[in-house]
Amino acid sequence: MTAKEKYQPVLDLGESLQIKNGEVREGDGILKVKGQAKTQYEKNILWDKIKEIGGENPADIKANITVADTSVFHRHVVKSGETLGKIAVQYYGKASKYQDIFKSNSDILKNPDLIHPGQELIIPNL
Repeated sequence: MTAKEKYQPVLDLGESLQIKNGEVREGDGILKVKGQAKTQYEKNILWDKIKEIGGENPADIKANITVADTSVFHRHVVKSGETLGKIAVQYYGKASKYQDIFKSNSDILKNPDLIHPGQELIIPNL
């Protein structure tokens, strides 16, 4: 199995995330991947996928992923049934971090219990 075949799920994820300026090369059994994620969150999920496949310090892949927008951790579009607590768990692992999301979106949110599908929320860097 080539390194490219091994890491195909990473390449597929990059495509679904619409990674910009993507470049993939393979040589001497090492896959070299380059591109630009929209946010740090997207970069993190790419690295999580790399580690899931290759382990904590994979020697058969070199990835240079930059981030286009470092002012936020991510931008999240609210889906039906979501709460700020559920969104906080998704990005930070803790529901209590909903307050940070609420504060960062105080221009559009007046009550942390009232969010609506389709709203784009800033998920702040912590």
